Amino acid sequence: MSSGILYMVATPIGNLSDMSARAVETLKAVDIVAAEDTRHSRILFNHYAVHPQRVVSYHAHNIESRTRELISELHRGKNVALVTDAGSPGISDPGAVLVRDAVAEGVTICPIPGASAVTLALMASGFPTHRFIYEGFLPRKKGRKTMFKSWVGEERSIVFFESPHRIVKTLREIRAITASRRVCVAREMTKLHEEFIRGEIGEVADELEKRGAVKGEITAVLAPY
Repeated sequence: MSSGILYMVATPIGNLSDMSARAVETLKAVDIVAAEDTRHSRILFNHYAVHPQRVVSYHAHNIESRTRELISELHRGKNVALVTDAGSPGISDPGAVLVRDAVAEGVTICPIPGASAVTLALMASGFPTHRFIYEGFLPRKKGRKTMFKSWVGEERSIVFFESPHRIVKTLREIRAITASRRVCVAREMTKLHEEFIRGEIGEVADELEKRGAVKGEITAVLAPY
């Protein structure tokens, strides 16, 4: 029996209407859906009347055993769809490990496009988008200042994710190391309270600090020098 196909299915980052018809069709057709949080994914499945034959969890705490299990199922000819809680699987989440091992085993990978916080933030930032750096989730401690120092003089836009609880501190740290530059903080993209706060990095930090508690998913874009 030939190996099955591993489908990387992008899901909405907020607005459920952003799910593509192809993504829905794929989830309905595969033998197994591997989801970062099965309870969260059930909301999406119910919205689109998707009734997977089998749903398993795939996250940072079971990545080793589950990867082996899914590779075995693929070799048995089963088609598997991987979904994350929001956005494109394999980008800043454990799904990258499954793809790496599947590629090494000769399994066919089929990415199903959809929403991405990275590209949406860039699109709305107003900054140059023809060249950019994606830094993912910033380090909490070790390597943090070293990363910020590497941005000094950077001529490409820089995209990163940050916790709403740390965003003000992070912006102030970046300004202290890289000097003044413009930033766009994208909050709750595609959701009811979506907003984009743009301006000089110190001014944006002040604006967010005035609010007291910053809430929601945050994606930030730093303008190039």
